[in-house]
Amino acid sequence: MRRCHRLGTPARPRRGAGKPRGGRRAGRAGPPRGQVRGGLGAEATVVSRSPGKAGDARRLGADGLIVSTDPARMAEARDRFDVVVDTVSTPHDLGPYLRLVALDGTLCHLGHLGPVTVETTDLLIGRRRLTSAGSGGRPATAAMLDFCAAHGITADVEVLPSARVNEAFDRLRRSDVRYRFVLDLSDLD
Repeated sequence: MRRCHRLGTPARPRRGAGKPRGGRRAGRAGPPRGQVRGGLGAEATVVSRSPGKAGDARRLGADGLIVSTDPARMAEARDRFDVVVDTVSTPHDLGPYLRLVALDGTLCHLGHLGPVTVETTDLLIGRRRLTSAGSGGRPATAAMLDFCAAHGITADVEVLPSARVNEAFDRLRRSDVRYRFVLDLSDLD
């Protein structure tokens, strides 16, 4: 079993033996997070609104994909995961994802930085925990980067020259970016 300690800090073992389970939602920090979980020996499953992410999820080391808009699949996955790492940056209902968490499990909410509303019964039934985490600071970030380098974990990015910044903003508005943009500033004087 693994727990989410801090974003920027590899998850540390909590208890138990064998292959632990871990779940997460696909978001901007999601793909590298799944690779980190896989590097730790955890089972990683992507939960996404889009069935089109199945290929990417497998390529990034996930063991499976659950489409959150499919009530039957969400019901099948109820109480399945020890840890769910939620990296979605927009407001959303945490209830369906708390119900994926097993007895004494944890939903680690990392993406959205605004207020959240939670039904306490989603926490009480199953003794579930809701946590969040900051960056972990420089030492933890350096340890996470060393871990990623040792396990070949990288982020998927699309690099654009700085002169195409307006195109990048237009594509962001249209949700026409797979994971993240990086602007290459080397073309500036």
